[in-house]
Amino acid sequence: MTEPFNTKTISRDILSNASVLVVGDVMLDRYWFGAVDRISPEAPVPVVRVTREEERSGGAANVAYNVVTLGAQASLLTVVGNDEASHKLEALVADTGIRTYFGRDTDLKTTVKLRVIGRQQQLLRLDFENTPKTEVLASQTATFAQLLPGHAAVLFSDYGKGGLAHVSDMIARAVAAGKPILIDPKGVDYSRYKNASIITPNRTELQQVIGPWLDESELQTKVQNLRQQLGLQAVLLTRSEEGMTLFDDQGQLSVTAMAREVFDVTGAGDTVIATMAALIAAGMTMRDALPLANRAAGLVVGKFGTATVSYEELFA
Repeated sequence: MTEPFNTKTISRDILSNASVLVVGDVMLDRYWFGAVDRISPEAPVPVVRVTREEERSGGAANVAYNVVTLGAQASLLTVVGNDEASHKLEALVADTGIRTYFGRDTDLKTTVKLRVIGRQQQLLRLDFENTPKTEVLASQTATFAQLLPGHAAVLFSDYGKGGLAHVSDMIARAVAAGKPILIDPKGVDYSRYKNASIITPNRTELQQVIGPWLDESELQTKVQNLRQQLGLQAVLLTRSEEGMTLFDDQGQLSVTAMAREVFDVTGAGDTVIATMAALIAAGMTMRDALPLANRAAGLVVGKFGTATVSYEELFA
């Protein structure tokens, strides 16, 4: 099946009362923009004369920002260091209206991704990071239990940085509370996401778990087997220029990509899962939310860097 023609809409008032608890790995996205006029005499690399710097919230913080930009409410539960990057990130997030619950680990280096941009393209990315201590993560499980009743949906944004070491415990609590659980997965061990409502891997991530597929029929068989093994209601496969496909009890539903011009795919997955979470929290079914999440992805890849989509843009 392809995208339904009559895409559902939802009122701004209903969406504004929908709340999503976002849990996961956060990072600070730094951008250095500059002019490239020459090649270095020291090595065959371009010399970037930096003219502008920008900072944005990344990872789970960008997911939460996508939720609030759309018009819903978001709380953000995460673990950061007690360093300059963490305070910058907290200030950025606080300005957006997201409720923050930052666990701090003095031994942790808050993840920073520094991108050097010249002539409108990324020339280099530098990552600064390490892994949080188990004790800090355990304390977040207790905070999670306190926050859970006040939210209509839970979204786990896993970037493989260690912030979701206790994700199985959290999922069990959310299942017991009857909350929809959305997961942007990482790594090859999907058993830790057992009993979630929906996971949203991209093609490469899914291939690492179920292996390659020759055609759509083999893909459907493999995904439905995975879904049943893990007790998932659905798997949403994001397929870049091919759009996305939802696999559930009814079979599969595909939507075609809507991007007119792809400028930057950074954070597109964040936008997809954030849109799904906000709409499901507002009472939409996964199948009704799918074309809207697809539309949001098409809008966001036309923007630079980790970007978001507003209510007006989505329902224009």
